[in-house]
Amino acid sequence: MPEPMTATQPATRQRFTAATRLERHRHVTGYTSVIVAGGYVEAGDSGRFRLRAGSVVFHRAFESHANHFDTTGAVVLNLPLPASAPDVAAGLLRDVDAVVRLARKDPRAAADLVASSPVAPITGPGDWPDLLAAALRDNPSLGLREWAETTGLAVETVARGFKRAYGVSPKRYRADVRALQAWRQIPRSTLPLAQLALALGFTDQAHMTRDVVALTGRTPAALRRGAPLREGQVDPRTARR
Repeated sequence: MPEPMTATQPATRQRFTAATRLERHRHVTGYTSVIVAGGYVEAGDSGRFRLRAGSVVFHRAFESHANHFDTTGAVVLNLPLPASAPDVAAGLLRDVDAVVRLARKDPRAAADLVASSPVAPITGPGDWPDLLAAALRDNPSLGLREWAETTGLAVETVARGFKRAYGVSPKRYRADVRALQAWRQIPRSTLPLAQLALALGFTDQAHMTRDVVALTGRTPAALRRGAPLREGQVDPRTARR
């Protein structure tokens, strides 16, 4: 799996053999992945996407994902994640060759080129695991039993099918998404931490504190006291992968 990148590191090019599976994993800093050849399905905290040559994925700090590579395998170019990256998870580039050529000389310039290029939206398989993942991102307090009943599925079927698609149980996915939302909102929200915890679906402030510390190695109070952290500017020694 690609390691977190900084502005001074070279681009990394990885080859994945056919039908390779990468289990769900986390990176403490963000990075950009450009698919040069082949394809795969990536299922992560931002959704599930069917990627092919020319696709780009913007991985934000602390996000998790799993990958299932096609029968052709894939070649992936990993670049830094610039601050100017668009607010999308994945898209399709018009000129991937220009990015590849520039990356040989200047990975940061290549990453900036990707961030400034128009990208066409990419969708995932769009079946019920994707609908549940989207519902959990929109409402981490969503009751899984109620959701299963409204969609006509057994709770056991939901648990097994979601884990098969996303590499994690619906409950774990919900907890991870909720912790990510807390980390991103704590520095910029004016709500007292106790109120913010309830607004995000935690049972109380202590619950939010435990999950944020497990994710980032920093307490909500510490995050709020300091300058707002930009994604990618974290201490990898204290963060959980």
